[in-house]
Order: sequence, then C-alpha cells, then structure tokens
Amino acid sequence: MDLQSQQIEAIVKQVIAGMKGTSAPAAKKPAGGAIPKTAHVAMLTKLGHFDIKEYPIPELGDDDILVRVEGCGVCGTDAHEFKRDPFGLIPVVLGHEGTGEIVKMGKNVKKDSAGKPLAIGDKVVTCMIFKDNPDITMFDLNKQNVGGADVYGLLPDDDVHLNGWFADYLVVRGGSTIFNVSDLDLDSRILIEPCAVLIHAVERAKTTNILRFNSRVVVQGCGPIGLICIAVLRTLGIQNIVAVDGEAKRLEFAKLMGADKTVNFKDHKGIEALTEAVKDAFGGYYADFAFQCTGSPVAHANIYKFIRNGGGLCELGFFINGGDATINPHFDICAKEITTVGSWVYTLRDYATTFDFLKRAKAIGLPLEKLITHKYKLENINEALETNLKMEGLKIAIVN
Repeated sequence: MDLQSQQIEAIVKQVIAGMKGTSAPAAKKPAGGAIPKTAHVAMLTKLGHFDIKEYPIPELGDDDILVRVEGCGVCGTDAHEFKRDPFGLIPVVLGHEGTGEIVKMGKNVKKDSAGKPLAIGDKVVTCMIFKDNPDITMFDLNKQNVGGADVYGLLPDDDVHLNGWFADYLVVRGGSTIFNVSDLDLDSRILIEPCAVLIHAVERAKTTNILRFNSRVVVQGCGPIGLICIAVLRTLGIQNIVAVDGEAKRLEFAKLMGADKTVNFKDHKGIEALTEAVKDAFGGYYADFAFQCTGSPVAHANIYKFIRNGGGLCELGFFINGGDATINPHFDICAKEITTVGSWVYTLRDYATTFDFLKRAKAIGLPLEKLITHKYKLENINEALETNLKMEGLKIAIVN
C-alpha cells in the first residue's frame, strides 16, 4: 500500500465481517519464559474501538522471527486510524513504534539488517523501510526515503493476525527490516521510531549548509516531534534554540530538552508581535534556521517571518495532508532567498544513527524518557488512544 498517496482525504467505513478469534483479556507471561500457544492483539474493529482478540501463534517460516512485545508508542498515525480510518484498514492491529524480545527464530535468521548477530533474548525493533539488498550492512544502508513499504502496525488483518505491535507477540516476516538494540533501555527503544524522524529532518537541514554549530534556531511546535527536534539539535552542540508553542507545560519541557528561550504565541496578538517576541528571544536577531513541526498551515505561513535573509527552513510537520498554507512567495521566499527543505519519515541510515543519538542524549543528561508521560496495559488501549486524542500528555505508550 502506498501510504503517501492514501493520506487523509475521506473517512472510509468498512463492514467488519468474517472476524476470527474471540475476545479475551491480555495474557500474562507464561511461567519460566515458555512460549504460549496463543497471543493477544488489540484489533481495531470499528472507528474508535479496539477489541482484545486471541489467536494461535503460527508456525514460523525459516526466515521468520517471533517477538514478545515489551512496549509500543502511540503515534499520531495510530490516532488518525483510530478516529477516522483514513487508510481503510479496519480490521487492523496497529502499533509501529514497538520493541520486544526475540523468543523464537527460523533456522535461516542469523543477523539483523545492519549485519549485527541476532539471538534468542535480543531486544529488537522493526523499521517501516525494507531492505533492498540482502547483504546490507551498517555502513551501506539504503539512502531512500520510505515509499510503498508494508509496515507492521499498518497491515490489514490476514491469517497470521500478529501484524502490529499493539499485541503481546509479533511475527516478523522474512525480508523485513529489523535491528538489534539490546544496548538500549525500554523507554529509549520505544522512542526510536519518532526520534528517527528528527534525525532525518536535521540531516535534511544540514544539506542547506546553513545549519551550523553557532546557528540561531527556532523550533515551532513543542509536541513530541518538536521536543525531540530540540534534543537532536542540542546533542549536535547547538545551544541558541528558541521554542515556540501555545502551551506553557510544553514550553517548560522544551527547556528540559535543551531550548535556551521559549515564546508562547498566546501571549502575542498577531504575527508582527509574535515575530518581535522571537527576535527579542534571539537578542534582536532573526533566526538563521527554523524547524516547523506543528502540522498547522497557519504556523507554516507564519514561520517565514522569523527567519533572516539567506536563512533556512525545514518543514516536517505535515506527515499527512493538513491543508494548504498561504504565503507570499516574494516576501517570504524570494526577497529573503530562504532555502527550504522538506522532511518525511527517514531512511535506514537515519534509523541506525538514531541509536547513537539516544545514547548521546542520555550521556549529556537530556531526560528523553520523560517524553513518555502515560503508560497503559494492552487491555486499556482504548483509554490510551483517547488520552492521545485529548492531547493530555506527550508520548503515550502501551507497555506489557
């Protein structure tokens, strides 16, 4: 399925028919680490509702891996699917920000997608970008952005059923991209996927040759994406960062992630006043570079005003079609000669780089684990998604 071409344009209501399995509470881990005969998944069976379903754990193929799920973050894509089913996937097991422990492997499985050995007990994550070379290595990862790849957590239900990370077991099919991340703690592993989005965005920004060690950088939008953006910049040694958002609590968190100053747009009436506030935060200067992380067309239109002549912009807020933005090409782009790059998801190389970023962030004391503000059990997944939609926390996670 091409995720890029099937953005939110219409609500698709499918008839749920022929569902297999029976409703059951989430299973407890079997004693002694034994593999149970059945697994439980949170199946989205209709708009706004998951049912816990129980299915037999299938026989593994020679190239397959069985993973006991430890945790999975709730992504905005999960929330969109939960509320509107824009991709027409129902019935579906969601969850693609997951991680867990290998409990069984096919006889052909020896290494992960970076050439690192795999063994029973290793902690792993999957990636939505698939290998295009069976001999792929850490230093020769493909540089292509995601496009048309099947993604665990966005696969329509089939006879395997264990297709998403909102479950207690996941079957990773042969040919999938998988990484051994046993040297990272659980919270860090849950954050890998969203962090990779920002590693990619900053790498895209660096291609402009404008983002430098001493750059003045404004980050607009302090949800999980904007906050991680600040953390990535901080690990690169960039200190002069101004965060813009409308929620005081998120701006406080931005400082924990490394922002030097913050601006609450609700305190300023009109774009001219907001622009002056951003300039004041930079000591009277415009930003050298800006990251737009909100997904709001109005915010996109505003951010050009914060950037100096010859500055740069990375737009990464529009993962899906959020609508059109109105700008003045002369004043906003041409007269200022602003260099703009777009960023969408990540490459395999960015995914691998993310592992090192997480270690570096911890080493310099950035409390990334605090991004996970709510943890729910699998059987409480409906509440978890509602919490996400109400924007009552930052990163919501399902933890088994």
